[in-house]
Amino acid sequence: MGYFFPSNSLNELEAAYQRGEIPLEEVDAKVAELMAELAIERRAALTYFWQGGQHWLMTQRETLIGLAILALITYAWVFTSPIS
Repeated sequence: MGYFFPSNSLNELEAAYQRGEIPLEEVDAKVAELMAELAIERRAALTYFWQGGQHWLMTQRETLIGLAILALITYAWVFTSPIS
């Protein structure tokens, strides 16, 4: 997965338009293309983070279960102990 910075591309596109190097129709087409590329990169990033989170949950399952049990025991102890 490569890194895509649409703001740089958009800035370059705007600068070329301001200098009169490209027509407005070409700018519109290029912006649509850049937005499509951005959508693909965002989906790829979301998939990457989702799969990473799932992997972490699977590898840390026992730790999470242990922490949940410890939290329940602590919660029960706090609410069943008398207030001094």
